[in-house]
Amino acid sequence: PSSGRTDNSSGGGQSASGNGASGSQTGNAGQAQTESSGQAQGGYVSPPFRDEVFHEDEAEGNDEVLIDLSSSGEGYFAVLADSDARLKIIVIKDEEQYVYNITLGEVQIYPFQLGDGTYTVRVMKNMEGNSYFELYRTTAEVVLDDEFEPFLHPGQYTDYDEDSDCVRLAASMAAQSQDAGDFVGRVYDYVCRNITYDRELAASVQSGYLPDPDRTLEQGKGICFDYASLAAAMLRSQGIPTKIIFGYVAPNDLYHAWNMFYIEGEGWTLVEFSTVPDEWNRLDLTFAANGADADFIGDGTNYMDVYQY
Repeated sequence: PSSGRTDNSSGGGQSASGNGASGSQTGNAGQAQTESSGQAQGGYVSPPFRDEVFHEDEAEGNDEVLIDLSSSGEGYFAVLADSDARLKIIVIKDEEQYVYNITLGEVQIYPFQLGDGTYTVRVMKNMEGNSYFELYRTTAEVVLDDEFEPFLHPGQYTDYDEDSDCVRLAASMAAQSQDAGDFVGRVYDYVCRNITYDRELAASVQSGYLPDPDRTLEQGKGICFDYASLAAAMLRSQGIPTKIIFGYVAPNDLYHAWNMFYIEGEGWTLVEFSTVPDEWNRLDLTFAANGADADFIGDGTNYMDVYQY
């Protein structure tokens, strides 16, 4: 299930069943690595926690699905659905299209990760087999408060809240870190030392699989999606803009998931990757944790990004 808090305090809206986790919203994402709720012991200052909220009174839709676009400036929208059939959501901007499964009865959070512009959101309902028809359609004119907003919040692919174990662990690491680079290094080192690749799950995983960062942390194992989700949860929760990337890795064109993170004005080197100030940097915990051949890790030029979340 995906994180999300339902806010219906002002009444109104259309009806649908579901639950969401509690939390609080915060301010401008452009200040993610400078804004503070308290001074860290080590020097790095974590920003206030960025939650997400489902505003039922501002949602549109019908008796099967509600869509809340009111937080588009913060880089996400929320969906609550209750149906007698499987639902998918398609998000379209320009020539790019993203397709997600909808978990029924729970608030789901999806990113506006393609920047400012017009997005079309289509909800599709299963008829039989692989056949779907359009249940609802809407559009959103998105103007992000900050370009990093979509990569600083929880969502369906990286589900956490302020009380998650992975967030508490990340906060303790951040409190001891000298700067953002030091903190990312601590997260990287922890995941590499404590999470192993789950080959049994990799051999049996089904389409539609969703990671759970706390489950990965507790079990100490996961597939590449789990690694990327856990790292994103830990880094985002402490103010490091972090993407989950799906794509292909040469030389064997392996379909894979990894992370990219952003550090403002700092530089450091870790394993095979160099952090360049004010640029997105690649972080592949799966290969590093499991001793992959250097042909896979390399300098990052053998990674082909396809989807970003």
